[in-house]
Amino acid sequence: MVTVTIDGTVIEAPEGTTVLEAARGIGIDIPTLCFFAQLNNIGSCRVCVVEVEGEDRLVASCNTVVREGMVVHTDTDQVCTARTTALQLLLSQHDLNCAYCPRSGTCRFQKLLLDAELIAWDPLGLFMTELPSPYPKQLVRGKRAEWPAHNIIQRDENRCIHCGRCIAACDKLENIGVWAFMGTGSRSTVGVADGMTMRQAGCVSCGQCITHCPTGALSERDDISLLLDAIADPTKTTVVQIAPATRTSWGVGLGADDGALGVERMVAALKALGVDYVFDTSLAADLTIMEEGTELLNGLSERTPDTNGITWPLFTSCCPAWVRHAKDHHPDALAHLSSAKSPMMMLGAVTKAWFAEKCDPPPENIFSVALMPCTAKKGEITLPMNSHPDIPDMDAALTTRELARMIKNANIDVNALGDMPLDDPLGTFTGAGVIFGTTGGVMEAALRTAYFVATGQTAPPDSFTFAVSPHGAWTEGTFDLNGTPIRCAVSHGLSNAHALLDAIRAGVVEYEFVEIMACPSGCAGGGGQPIDGTDCEQGLKRGQTLRAIDKTQMPLRYSHENPQIQMLYDVFFGKPCSELAHHLLHTVHLPDDAGATKEKTA
Repeated sequence: MVTVTIDGTVIEAPEGTTVLEAARGIGIDIPTLCFFAQLNNIGSCRVCVVEVEGEDRLVASCNTVVREGMVVHTDTDQVCTARTTALQLLLSQHDLNCAYCPRSGTCRFQKLLLDAELIAWDPLGLFMTELPSPYPKQLVRGKRAEWPAHNIIQRDENRCIHCGRCIAACDKLENIGVWAFMGTGSRSTVGVADGMTMRQAGCVSCGQCITHCPTGALSERDDISLLLDAIADPTKTTVVQIAPATRTSWGVGLGADDGALGVERMVAALKALGVDYVFDTSLAADLTIMEEGTELLNGLSERTPDTNGITWPLFTSCCPAWVRHAKDHHPDALAHLSSAKSPMMMLGAVTKAWFAEKCDPPPENIFSVALMPCTAKKGEITLPMNSHPDIPDMDAALTTRELARMIKNANIDVNALGDMPLDDPLGTFTGAGVIFGTTGGVMEAALRTAYFVATGQTAPPDSFTFAVSPHGAWTEGTFDLNGTPIRCAVSHGLSNAHALLDAIRAGVVEYEFVEIMACPSGCAGGGGQPIDGTDCEQGLKRGQTLRAIDKTQMPLRYSHENPQIQMLYDVFFGKPCSELAHHLLHTVHLPDDAGATKEKTA
């Protein structure tokens, strides 16, 4: 421990603690912009500078480590002037078009500018105005500011503050490195590494760069008009499905706390928008468990080493960013991905097959939309794995943020709405389906049902626990399924997936079943989730909300107990992994010679 004085308060802090951490520990708020906890502390923005006695210059508190006897001042005239100058310089290169920016209200730069009284809303609260500044406006024009409109990840050069948070997220969380600093001095900017396209650079559209960007420089492609146009078309029957991780977080974008607005209120909001049917992706998660769990049990006796002597596990395949990354960088593992489609794609297939047959609207007249915590889902719906030739199983995928914008733009007061139930016959779900939305949830849900299938008995739903692996940054556990040990591993973040796959190849570890999610904390921390403008991850907290629903609110916690799942197998599929189930619910992942993706229905 070291003794430090911050603004006159003497404290003891562990060695290695930064000045920022020490100050926050005693309730002193030092503003930050480029900083993101445990991810980015390069100190480039100069907003978190403080004065340290004995130092000739101000130092960045985010990356300056405390030392014995250090005396720090966080709010002197020199510090305040330096912060103001830093903000003014950034503002001189920023397009202050807050009224039309999707991040207005959650933009960290906007908040700091307002706090510093460098900008203000006009009297009607419609537009933001800048107060006089000594630095002239220098916005980027021409090709450098252009961005392909079809890209899932959209970028606005004139909103970028060159903080490096997108670079850190892509590099440290995903180990891909799509983004990089380019140029020097006043011409420095952020762009795709080595002048490549995003696809050439290996972008998997996970959206972590968006959720870690402190401004509106990065956003997802806005597909709201696709659903609105379908609602306005009298020939279309609109069907919307709600993802597990969206059900609790959607209200955050409307000013509510995480978990405060339930799924029934979301149904009411969607019906107020004009949607015809609202189903639950959690039901399809239960369906995925039946298919994937059966696939796991059927394949246990067939596991053999490949030509390199590696005995591969069965990998989950419900995360499209992970699947895309496997095709790009881990082709040797590709054949061992589960053939089960993601819950979103399964429900899309069921909607345009069984539901269309039962409820009359022909498949071509159904407009099927998914509300997802994920930006990569926008790409997944375009893959050629459709159940009907020339008719897509899914027509659009909107993020949780896009849903909030739709509701705001329609002037719907969600607090004035009454709750409405999900529509039958595809609205019943279990706790197992709900925890699909957080890391480890797919694995736990699958084990609950696999145990029942293997033993004929029901294991306590909370009996499947995991511990951190001694070999790397993933969790693992071994579970007895009627005398057969199932070694399992769970990894989130593609950087951790890299390490796990390398350990499997090296023979350091061996598993039968592995869950991989691209985003931290899984879908709960997905790239399409609400952004609260803070500088720390929110996925873990949101995932705990989903687990609490499973434990305290769900009368059914096993996928095989879902009565609507039982009904679908009784009247339509026959049994898990049947011929019809393979046609509608499974796919084959094929990389082509150019490295692009090919997928087809099984």
